[in-house]
Amino acid sequence: MIVTVQPTGITPADVLAVARGDARVELSAATVEAMAASRAIVDDIETSGRPVYGVSTGFGALANTSIAPQRRAELQHALIRSHAAGIGAPMPREVVRAMMLLRVRSLAMGRSGVRPVLAQGLVDLLNHEITPWVPEHGSLGASGDLAPLAHCAIVLLGEGWVLGKDGARVSAAEALHAAGLRPLELAAKEGLALINGTDGMLGMLLLAISDAAHLFAMADVTAALAIEAMLGSERPFLPELHSIRPHPGQAASAANIHRLLQDSRIMDSHRDDLAHAVQDAYSMRCAPQVAGAARDTLDFVRVVAGRELVSVVDNPVVLTDGRVESTGNFHGAPLGFAADYLAIAAAEVGAIAERRVDRLLDVTRSRELPPFLSPDAGVNSGLMIAQYTAAGIVAENRRLSSPASVDSLPTSGMQEDHVSMGWAAAKKLRTVLDNLTSLLAVELLSAVRGLQLRSPLIPSPAGRAAVAAVSPFAGGPGPDVFLAPVLEQARAVIAGPALRADIEAALGPLS
Repeated sequence: MIVTVQPTGITPADVLAVARGDARVELSAATVEAMAASRAIVDDIETSGRPVYGVSTGFGALANTSIAPQRRAELQHALIRSHAAGIGAPMPREVVRAMMLLRVRSLAMGRSGVRPVLAQGLVDLLNHEITPWVPEHGSLGASGDLAPLAHCAIVLLGEGWVLGKDGARVSAAEALHAAGLRPLELAAKEGLALINGTDGMLGMLLLAISDAAHLFAMADVTAALAIEAMLGSERPFLPELHSIRPHPGQAASAANIHRLLQDSRIMDSHRDDLAHAVQDAYSMRCAPQVAGAARDTLDFVRVVAGRELVSVVDNPVVLTDGRVESTGNFHGAPLGFAADYLAIAAAEVGAIAERRVDRLLDVTRSRELPPFLSPDAGVNSGLMIAQYTAAGIVAENRRLSSPASVDSLPTSGMQEDHVSMGWAAAKKLRTVLDNLTSLLAVELLSAVRGLQLRSPLIPSPAGRAAVAAVSPFAGGPGPDVFLAPVLEQARAVIAGPALRADIEAALGPLS
């Protein structure tokens, strides 16, 4: 696959293709033309001697310091070196690749006043699979992701570090030489244009949107499996009950769960039982209200990310009428708010899943399943400690759901006196989603064990698919086994596409 960057931008699918699928990147002819026209305006400013921020002045608190023409290229190189000041473990390869592509996207819109060779330099890094070493700490989401983007930009200069294939840190000069690439010499404005953007936080948010969409669908699957195993009712998920509270996410989640519970001998076994509970617990009955609210949150976040994908995020910007104006478009508040909001939603999807796990394991509430889903409880502990693990993860997600975007700290001599913390918000969102994968894995394993214990009753098609996916590595009810590798493989089932594909092959697409 080839992703062609146009002056009008790129799509979320393009970002995923480059970040995770190693798609090649190219600049369209229209992009090169737009960038060249923008650069001509900056060249005119250079010759006129007008003071313009970042072109003929210093940066941040040094914005009023005039820079002599013969030192303006030096200024851009010094900017990159000084701003590549991050510290900590390297960011994942997919995040760095997304970040570089998004910086190309912003430059390609022809409002940054840089030469096309600059965008091509980033494209060359992507196409040669050279991934800059970007430390996890350094960005405040203030003038965008300054430090992370500077760690990308410094590689273009033949300096800094890249991430080796084995995860080791490699000299950028060595990596460029091995790929047959030459370091770039920056011109006026170009260093600033390489680092003044929200590309890191946007890249993480786009990756998170894709992951959350899959996990929210899988949350409906694991909820339905748990409800089936606990002899729950399907009646709370009838469409007419959700049409009277018209939240679209709630209706979609309820429709999924209702469909997943059909054609089940386990459900048939108690449907007309007068002793059956009149109402199921909230963790069962209110599953679509929680998961649906998370879906609606995700829709909001998609809108925010979509707007950012067509935005010019730089400072200053070059307008088509020749003006060069300072902006605040680099401020990450829209993305920070969105990431914090989605983290809260994802944490609650995990929290309600853990409550169903606890109910499945409790002999007083699981409707005749054995304690901790062990047929020989006492000598064996079954899934007791798997629920402990889930509870600990829920507690961590609650801490991670405290919003980063309200935690501004002033920097740069009070010039940047309110920052977004959008990088931190997006980074912890990814951790929350990773934790959600683990929580759903515990629910999947618990629900499958519950369905197995309902034998000889035959579960729903979704239940049969889940049992078929989990049994090869988890076995059936019996003596305790080393549980950690079983949980790891259950995580892989949740994160991967196979179980969902098997269920959809039987029932049709899930919403």
